[in-house]
Amino acid sequence: AGAREQRPRTREAPAALPLSEEQSLPDPDRRLLCPSRPGRGAAENDPADPQRSVGGRSSARPSAPGTSQPEYVCPMPGIADLLLSPCTAQSPLPARSRPAPRWLAGLRFDNRALRALPVETPPPDPEGAPSTPRPVPGACFSRVRPAPLRQPRLVALSEPALALLGLGAPPAAAAAREAREAEAALFFSGNALLPGAEPAAHCYCGHQFGQFAGQLGDGAAMYLGEVCTAAGERWELQLKGAGPTPFSRQADGRKVLRSSIREFLCSEAMFHLGIPTTRAGACVTSQSTVIRDVFYDGNPKYEKCTVVLRIASTFLRFGSFEIFKSADEHTGRAGPSVGRNDIRVQMLDYVIGSFYPEIQASHGSDTVQRNAAFFREVTRRTARMVAEWQCVGFCHGVLNTDNMSIVGLTIDYGPFGFLDRYDPDHVCNASDSAGRYAYSKQPEVCKWNLQKLAEALEPELPRELGEAILAEEFDAEFHRHYLQKMRKKLGLVGAEREEDGVLVAKLLETMHLTGADFTNTFYLLSSFPVGPESLGLTEFLAALTTQCASLEELRLAFRPQMDPRQLSMMLMLAQSNPQLFALIGTQANVTKELERVEQQSRLEQLSPAELLSRNRGHWADWLQEYRARLEEDREGAGDPDTWQAERVHIMHANNPKYVRRVLKLLEDPYHREGEAAEVPEAAEPEGAGEGASRAAGRRRSYSSKPPLWAAELCVT
Repeated sequence: AGAREQRPRTREAPAALPLSEEQSLPDPDRRLLCPSRPGRGAAENDPADPQRSVGGRSSARPSAPGTSQPEYVCPMPGIADLLLSPCTAQSPLPARSRPAPRWLAGLRFDNRALRALPVETPPPDPEGAPSTPRPVPGACFSRVRPAPLRQPRLVALSEPALALLGLGAPPAAAAAREAREAEAALFFSGNALLPGAEPAAHCYCGHQFGQFAGQLGDGAAMYLGEVCTAAGERWELQLKGAGPTPFSRQADGRKVLRSSIREFLCSEAMFHLGIPTTRAGACVTSQSTVIRDVFYDGNPKYEKCTVVLRIASTFLRFGSFEIFKSADEHTGRAGPSVGRNDIRVQMLDYVIGSFYPEIQASHGSDTVQRNAAFFREVTRRTARMVAEWQCVGFCHGVLNTDNMSIVGLTIDYGPFGFLDRYDPDHVCNASDSAGRYAYSKQPEVCKWNLQKLAEALEPELPRELGEAILAEEFDAEFHRHYLQKMRKKLGLVGAEREEDGVLVAKLLETMHLTGADFTNTFYLLSSFPVGPESLGLTEFLAALTTQCASLEELRLAFRPQMDPRQLSMMLMLAQSNPQLFALIGTQANVTKELERVEQQSRLEQLSPAELLSRNRGHWADWLQEYRARLEEDREGAGDPDTWQAERVHIMHANNPKYVRRVLKLLEDPYHREGEAAEVPEAAEPEGAGEGASRAAGRRRSYSSKPPLWAAELCVT
């Protein structure tokens, strides 16, 4: 958000009427009738307006006979023809009257997934059956069509992501750029389909917060197709927020601007941080609106419908294989395709042949060993992925089996977050009250999800074999990759030593005790003075302690969550009826609450000067061990100067300055060679606000610690 005059100009693509209305327009002189004229006044867009368009369709009643209403004719004749998908067009249009994309004309679709896996054809129903919520048995996909949006307009493009598709750099001429952005808004909103695109929604199930939820599926996302590039690569395109599908349940299949921007930014940030991830190519918003309770406080508001173009080799997930699950013993729910082992075999053949061809080539004649090798590789990739998360402080938030990629990518960015103050128990999803998906539990949860995948592959992968592979591979691969990455973050470029893991553990413990900022602390360590004659340790220690939590931050972090009377009642119950107390399952919560009360009591008796002294002591102890380890590393190198240059280079390449700020910075998160080292700033004092920086005549650095009020932000 920013001042109105600072917003970048956006290009609006023509809006579209529902397909049924567009098909009734005369041909060949078709004209696209927009539901509203671009640039309508504020009064016409007021939520109180009874004729306001909601969800892309106008709620206004038809005009009385004999009356007329102003009509806006879009200046792109025939563009409505592009909205006719293959499954809804009555008859092919003459080539001369069918407009074609220009910038996107080079995209060549080859939709192998829809050929290799069973696709449900929606039941015949003139009332919009493709989006009617229903079970989808015996199929991996169901054909759908995007719901048009009013006046779609481009918010942002990611040029590096679009380059994967072979789309070139933006043109220099302003008119050409504007035409390119208008085309992106039209096709990446779902208002028009590219030639060869075949929209479909994927059917999958999932364990959500540890419980099997039955059929889930793409409730707000649509497979568009697979683009094959001149480089021989294949990329699946997906629109998120393009409207309802058979899997939308009671929802509307839409996403709003705030959540779409978060997904767009984080997808690209994770890529530039070097972490396996799906990509985001475009973000398109509109004048269509949906109602959302933004703060979950009973005050719903209208928000703009927004669509994100997602790109990946595939969006298949662990839950894709759970559609065959029989009735769960705890929830009673079952997958929609129970007993269809033939489809499970099809899926394994497709996934392994398409995304693990080397495994298919090595084990083509022995399917059990092939499937075992596949599960082994998925296990390793997942272990490495979550190790990368832990090393940048990323928290996914909703690590259900339906949010785990079958090719080891970070997928489905919802209530994610990054660590600021280091807290291993940090929970970024406000609806995760039990802390199942806390930062420190992510490796354990990923392993649990792999166990569910192994169960879903049975009988094509015997369960005993899958469990043996998981026990053998996951922990070893995670710890190996995690320690390797942490050694780089600490600049240990020489031979690995057994005590390196202990050094890392002590660092995290020190960060926890002092409430240090996760990202900034590692970045500062890149400038740690090395050598027996090194100076500047006092200055370095002073800079490091500015990244520690203030007394106000700690008091806010450890404030009690329970009402004192509720806590007292729970303690009385634990003494009088321990069996009932255990049955309720609140022991862990009560223990945590008692720790908060105790910590809060200690903090109330602590002064800022005492806190600073304590933090200096903690860091001085760890830095002494760190310096000794660096000396060992330096002595093992041939040339100290070469060692120092390599150490700094590796640390700058593995300790980002930014993990969560704005797109242009997130595209270049690491330190560049020759660039002056940036010293992260402390947070503004409570109550100082933005005005303090302005008064000082400077702009806050993007690597600054977040302000105290940011700790109150919740995402769910």
